[in-house]
Amino acid sequence: MFRRFAVFARRHVAPTRPHDVNPEPQFTWRAIVVGLLFGTVLCFSNLWFGLQSGWISMMSLQASLVGFAVFKALDGVLQVPFGPAENVILQTTAVATATMPLAGGFVGILPALKMLDKDETNGVRTVLNFGELCAWGVALAFFGVFFGVPLRRQMVVKEKLRFPSGTATAQMISVLHKRDDPTDDGVETVGSVNNGLRRRERRADDAISEVSGSNEPSEVSGSNEPSGALAKHEDSEWTTKLVALGGSFAISGAYALLAHFYPALTALPVFGSYVSREWAWNLMPSPSYAGQGIIMGLPTCTWMVVGACVGWGVLSPVAKHEGWAPGDVLDWKTGSRGWILWVSLAVMIAESTVSLGIVSTNEVVALAGRIRRSRNQSEDTDVDTDAETVNAQFLVPGWITWGGLAVSTLVCMGIVKALFDVPMYDTLLAVALALPLAVLGVRALGETDLNPVSGIGKVSQVVFAGVMPGNLVGNLVAGGIAEAGAQQAGDLMQDLKTGHLLNASPRAQFAGQMIGSVFSVFVTAGAYLLYSRVYEIPGEQFPVPTAQVWLDMARLVNGHPLPAHVTPVAIAFAVLFVVLPIVAALIGRSTDVHVKIGPWAVRRSTVQRWWPSGIAFAMGIYNAPNFTLMRAVGAFVAAIATEAMVRNRGSTDERQLRRKISILAIIIASGFVLGEGTLSFFILLSQAFS
Repeated sequence: MFRRFAVFARRHVAPTRPHDVNPEPQFTWRAIVVGLLFGTVLCFSNLWFGLQSGWISMMSLQASLVGFAVFKALDGVLQVPFGPAENVILQTTAVATATMPLAGGFVGILPALKMLDKDETNGVRTVLNFGELCAWGVALAFFGVFFGVPLRRQMVVKEKLRFPSGTATAQMISVLHKRDDPTDDGVETVGSVNNGLRRRERRADDAISEVSGSNEPSEVSGSNEPSGALAKHEDSEWTTKLVALGGSFAISGAYALLAHFYPALTALPVFGSYVSREWAWNLMPSPSYAGQGIIMGLPTCTWMVVGACVGWGVLSPVAKHEGWAPGDVLDWKTGSRGWILWVSLAVMIAESTVSLGIVSTNEVVALAGRIRRSRNQSEDTDVDTDAETVNAQFLVPGWITWGGLAVSTLVCMGIVKALFDVPMYDTLLAVALALPLAVLGVRALGETDLNPVSGIGKVSQVVFAGVMPGNLVGNLVAGGIAEAGAQQAGDLMQDLKTGHLLNASPRAQFAGQMIGSVFSVFVTAGAYLLYSRVYEIPGEQFPVPTAQVWLDMARLVNGHPLPAHVTPVAIAFAVLFVVLPIVAALIGRSTDVHVKIGPWAVRRSTVQRWWPSGIAFAMGIYNAPNFTLMRAVGAFVAAIATEAMVRNRGSTDERQLRRKISILAIIIASGFVLGEGTLSFFILLSQAFS
């Protein structure tokens, strides 16, 4: 079976260059295995941090870096060099494996089902065993992947949406493999390498430069090999990067061990014992959360801090002082934490709904424009600028795409019926609703790098409150289906954008995505079961804030009352975050380089970068401050260090220097995140089997 699958993925792979004998690596089992191994580590980390604070990351950049580092270390024994297209397959597999905790609802839907009161379950068992967890993962893991495949032609090939993370990953891989930037004008694929995928003919001078190796920035006298001095310099740079990765991993792992034996290290009362005890303002000096802040960036972390200050610094004390939330501050039901959660939920719903509305409007306008252009187009036009640029044998066949979508939908219907007694026609409606919502989510991702999966799930919950009134289990399941479809389709589209820029085979990427998804179902189910047995979920260590958001939304749309006096506050913040995305959209459409803010003229790109993020603001509210503050520390230190290094170096090529610093920062942040996530999982295993 594996042999046939590999043949499907690698079929018709063409030579790297016109005169090469050996084919360029595309789908290889070495790339798949490394992608699965690293994706498993990322999956453990994502599950750990997702249950703690709701944070899940694709980690595509990190997968590309670490995968390249692995094969760089093995370079002396490899018969076939590790190429950029192969790196694409590796990171695609790793991302598919890493994101199952979110796509499968393991950090949101499943804990929310477990948190339902007995009278809210309608007699359905909501705590699943290993086999049932695997079945649930299979139900959600595939229809979004199959549906994402046909979106590639429209969004990547025709409209050429940016997909910023996918583009950044392609640029990262091009740097690692010393190829030209694939986004530069005139560069068709990374390094102008022709592996036979493209239909377009290359110019003669391009072919000559490929054979002579003149496109390699490190070559001397037409040789493809760098000089000895430059080779030593490159080895030294990679030694530095590997030391940085290993050092940051070790530091973060050491903190995880210390925090396990000395839990007080997870909540330092840096603002005084009274503020810590009464209002939960602490600092958790976790390198992993600092690494998350580096990855998120300073603007996002800044708005998370603003959300924490508003929620935990203003609204929480007011709610408790006025008697609206008289319980312990950290109590979800009677404390101010549960009270301010409704404010964060209102913000997320408002911003997501408006953002989806803007995307929907743009989609309708674009569709009308395409129809108008097609009518005006001459029938005898020979050139189709929107034509597919990849030969058909490298694409996923249509019968697999649509047949797989039909089969995966039927599987989802049957499993959901067996597990939760949700009528099959309701599940079919949930999938049917999830698909157009996934289109909107993917488009938003392509334009803004944000996939509003949370808002998409909430839209589905609102709809199914009318379809299945009073059925909280069915409501949560429907939301999970919508979120899974948007998440899987969005992840695949980012990867396909990377592959499109680097001339990787979409068929091979699809195979890597499917292998990673299947493998991750069982890995995530086993890991989640271990967490549930060893730790209390929700509990002090794993509060599972996203599960509480899902549960509160299900209760709200099914008629449960809101806490006292929270309605006007929630409405006020919702209105604010209805207006802000609209203004942001208007600024984005402006052609002016600068935006007038009072007496100042600020660059439009700067305004857009620092524009208030409702999701980040809401995360600052529903997460306790100790998670938010350390993320902000990491982002702030990274930003300051970057500017200091750029100024001290005085380099004439500031762009190249910033790129190098960015790569090093990502490596260090990756080590921080992976260190604590990995060591914490081994601690979990020791506790489970002790």
